[in-house]
Amino acid sequence: MNSTLTIRKFAAIDIGSNAMRLLIANVLEQEGKEVQINKNELIRVPIRLGQDAFTNGEISQESISRMTDAFQAFQLLMNVYGVERYKACATSAMREAYNGQEIAQLIEKKTGIEIEIIDGKTEAAIIANSGLTRFMERDEPCLFVDVGGGSTEFSLFDGGVLKVSRSFKNGTVRLLNGMVPELVWDEMHQWIHAHTHQLDNLVMIGSGGNINRLFKMSGKLQDKSLSYMYLHAQFDHLSKLSYEQRIAELGLNPDRADVIIPATSIYLKAMKWSGAQQLYVPKIGLSDGMIKAMYNQQITSISRDVSIRASETDTEK
Repeated sequence: MNSTLTIRKFAAIDIGSNAMRLLIANVLEQEGKEVQINKNELIRVPIRLGQDAFTNGEISQESISRMTDAFQAFQLLMNVYGVERYKACATSAMREAYNGQEIAQLIEKKTGIEIEIIDGKTEAAIIANSGLTRFMERDEPCLFVDVGGGSTEFSLFDGGVLKVSRSFKNGTVRLLNGMVPELVWDEMHQWIHAHTHQLDNLVMIGSGGNINRLFKMSGKLQDKSLSYMYLHAQFDHLSKLSYEQRIAELGLNPDRADVIIPATSIYLKAMKWSGAQQLYVPKIGLSDGMIKAMYNQQITSISRDVSIRASETDTEK
């Protein structure tokens, strides 16, 4: 007789520097079998908080208003999907904006959604917890690189075990605004070299919306990799096109068409400095790590039961 299948719904909200994402996942529990976590829905809202935070030191009233609208929509969607638990994590932009905590309190008051602003170390740890070992050979050293709008997180695995991780203030929105000093590039170079120069057959795993898009453009199957030469050719091609051409001819979203070039440059440098010749793109990231951590109750301070209905939050606006 087949054992009973239990389906639980969890959600993760990732408040990044270039966009905000709501991931709703099905957690499948069946006696005698390993728990499965499957993506159900992913909603991305292109609110570029980093543009405010990194240039002005605060998030503007216009962005706050858009954020509030987005969170009200997220709250309704979680109710509609029957989400049992959620986490909401904010990264570089919110932690660097002097009004970040104030905004988090405002959104919780209006929507009932609690936001935790996490530091770079915690961000890297959650990403490393996203189930990366499923995508790597047991004895194969692997450098995981997650490029965001405000920061880039590196996690080094060897023998399937996390050895070291580091977050750098180098991301696509910062690069667009000329806010990444050469010193940061030098620190990244030194860190990567120090931890990878003695490793043979190192491969890289890439995470983030830009590398996902580049992989989709390649037309390759999910288990295939991108080579350094392919990525370099794409970088040259994209650089020759105008912003408008990247939107009209390549079908890129307006908020993707500008950041995809600086993102590609980070992946290229990471491959060059580490000696990795192949880059795999399993389409996992912070939100996936949040779902897994919440299920395992490894980070309980940002796990919340969804109990506030939309009709109740309407009275608090």
